[in-house]
Amino acid sequence: MKSPASTEQAATAFTRQSTLFDKIYAANTIVHYKRRRVRSHVLNLLPLRGRILELNAGTGEDAVWFAQQGYNVHATDISSGMQEILKQKSIHLGLRDKISNELCSFTDLGHLKDKGPYDAVFSNFAGLNCTDQLDKVIQSLPDLLKPGGTATLVILPGFCLWETSLLLRGKIKTAFRRFFSSRGRRAHIEGAYFSCWYYSPSYVKRAAAPYFDVIATEGLCTFVPPSYIE
Repeated sequence: MKSPASTEQAATAFTRQSTLFDKIYAANTIVHYKRRRVRSHVLNLLPLRGRILELNAGTGEDAVWFAQQGYNVHATDISSGMQEILKQKSIHLGLRDKISNELCSFTDLGHLKDKGPYDAVFSNFAGLNCTDQLDKVIQSLPDLLKPGGTATLVILPGFCLWETSLLLRGKIKTAFRRFFSSRGRRAHIEGAYFSCWYYSPSYVKRAAAPYFDVIATEGLCTFVPPSYIE
């Protein structure tokens, strides 16, 4: 699949799930654990009252949390449904002065330069696995950041111990779905199919090397199962 088509398909899939998303994950302890880890990581790198650009913001759970800590967040996503839930949530919580939002693809971040610069950009929950142009996404980030700004990218790698172990339960397709994924793997949400790609930490480091100094590489769920296995 070509990337633009897959982007549109992913937007359709997540829009279909937008009204259910918060209900699905509200009580998921693994999702809450991952959110705490990522928020703590980003927060430790932020100046007080800094400006944040969030990619694949979803329904705005992280944007709301950072806004409640006093930060200004520009929350972007390709899903119109997710963006609408995010907007309504920020209005309901009285955070419209702290949260702005915009429909925006990963591969079309250049026009956001006029709205920056930002102290930090972050992408949570592997949204960046929905593009086969991660190198170009990374290349576009420095122009959006202040000197010394940081980027935190949560990305699914090509190997997951928990998924591979499902081979012992006879789930061969799931156990090996991340392998040989350079051409993309088919995923689906709410009956809508799209492609996703997996990236190793070494690939991300190489792509970032001309533009960033790598502060840390962490295994977010090395010993914690994916949320769907809870």
